[in-house]
Amino acid sequence: MTEMIKSKNVSFQYLHTTEAFLKEINLTVDKGECILICGASGSGKSTYSRLLNGISPNYIEGELTGEHFTASLKAGEAEIEAYVPIVGSVFQNPKTQHFTVDTMSELAFPLENIGAHPDFIRTKIAENAQALNVEHLLGRNIFEISGGEKQQIAFVASNMLEPAILILDEVTSNLDQEAIIRIREMVLQLKARGQTIIIFEHRLVWTKGLVNRYIRLEDGKVADVWTADEFQTLSNNDLHALGLRSKNLDTHRKMIQTKLINPKDSNDHTLTTENLSIGYPGHAVLTDLHLSFNAGEVTGLLGPNGTGKSTLANTLTGSQDVISGQIYWNNENITKKALIQKSYLVMQDMNYQLFSDSVENEILLGAKYPEFLDELLEALNLNDFRDRHPMSLSEGQKQRVVIASALLSGKEIIIFDEPTSGLDYEHMERFGKLLKDLKDSKAVIIVITHDEELASKWCDSIVQLSK
Repeated sequence: MTEMIKSKNVSFQYLHTTEAFLKEINLTVDKGECILICGASGSGKSTYSRLLNGISPNYIEGELTGEHFTASLKAGEAEIEAYVPIVGSVFQNPKTQHFTVDTMSELAFPLENIGAHPDFIRTKIAENAQALNVEHLLGRNIFEISGGEKQQIAFVASNMLEPAILILDEVTSNLDQEAIIRIREMVLQLKARGQTIIIFEHRLVWTKGLVNRYIRLEDGKVADVWTADEFQTLSNNDLHALGLRSKNLDTHRKMIQTKLINPKDSNDHTLTTENLSIGYPGHAVLTDLHLSFNAGEVTGLLGPNGTGKSTLANTLTGSQDVISGQIYWNNENITKKALIQKSYLVMQDMNYQLFSDSVENEILLGAKYPEFLDELLEALNLNDFRDRHPMSLSEGQKQRVVIASALLSGKEIIIFDEPTSGLDYEHMERFGKLLKDLKDSKAVIIVITHDEELASKWCDSIVQLSK
């Protein structure tokens, strides 16, 4: 078999850090193979993905020892532009790889860069959009589609040049089940064509029957390698002990059904909406909403990508105008200004909420309860990073920093928008326990999520929204 990826005694340390993030990695991947690389947040997954696509050490600099080849390209020697026709990448945060303002231009961009004829570009866009079932997203403003929809566009764009190797870095973290199924079907098609696929992922359920080998990283090293058959013999408890997510969610899905509530049951609650319509000027996303939320409870908001969950969060926190209808606090009409003062929103893209030069300063910025800083750093496993710049952390670590800021804010309405999308099992559990403790503050707590493990175990009630 042709080796498409080969790492021999590979170690990598970023500039201005004291410890290597990858340590003596030895790994080969054959042409047409699909492998999944898993592990706890901060285990080295993202660092290794950057080595595969040439981002490190060419762009994100550091010291590389050992030898790494992606196809025929040697890390540290090949120019970054040499990777473009060979490696396609889809990152956890799709906003980091969008270059245009509308979806058609976004899909055209890779082919325009190589000078393809406009007729060919239009044909390829149509073919790829149909294959991934994203035709309904063509011609849309990228800034007006959901995070999950942005991810689907990023996936299609990464395949416009038909690369030999596809790298998927937490691509399902913000997707609903329908979108995950579409991603899975597309990956199966690409694998059937002989494409080599490397998946970096916390969510394991969708990978059954797709992945040839599972590889677990721990502290920058290869800790375990399983064939697909060997991996399927592991129980959920076995995986949890290793810090990995469940591979079977049947029990969680049954539990969610028992927690569903009627969204029109709005009698005597702390935060309620009446005939609420939300969205943008000339475009209502959700209409006639009668929702209710109790203080001291965790309410989960579930629904497909594009339903309007994030738009609802923006509206309930006062950052977006109501189209029509009312929002009430303790049965009294509440103004937009008052909502802003009462609320804290942990956004889906946490990079918008990081301002300070250290993790400690970030968490203390606007904190009402600074005396709980040390306890919270320990609970969220952030003690070792308190002096680090927040932007130097992994996506999962950044997420925990913003969650910590919310927990110390002392606000009466706290909304988490996909708070566990980049978290491993251990940190999902830690967050769940903090949600339980937060209920004692008598805040209204709303969790927007696709994470069925989180919703089933840690939400008191669940509202299912639909388009």
